Amino acid sequence: MSNPMHEVLRQWKTAFDGHRPDVMADLFTPDALFQGFGPEVLSGRESVRDYYEAVARDRSADVTILHTYEIGDQVAGGFADVTFRGDDGWEAPVHMSLTLQRDGGTWRIRQYHVSRITTEH
Repeated sequence: MSNPMHEVLRQWKTAFDGHRPDVMADLFTPDALFQGFGPEVLSGRESVRDYYEAVARDRSADVTILHTYEIGDQVAGGFADVTFRGDDGWEAPVHMSLTLQRDGGTWRIRQYHVSRITTEH
């Protein structure tokens, strides 16, 4: 069986590309910690939903999973490279790290963090 990160990120990409903030929020635990492009760490599904609601509708994401791990049968996670794009040529490559937690029979995102990749030195 593959690491649950593959399925969670498939669902995340589908919801992100379709600009579905309610579906995005449901991928997270009720008490999730979320660090997106903004300066603050957000907490909880409603904050996650509001964050994704504010994302421009033309945005899409390309995801490449780099590493995964599992700790027992309740915790998993890993790292991915993600490039966010807009129809206007806007592009933002990031490193993404996720910690997943099993919630009943469903894997949900417990902790989400992205950091922009810059080529400036």
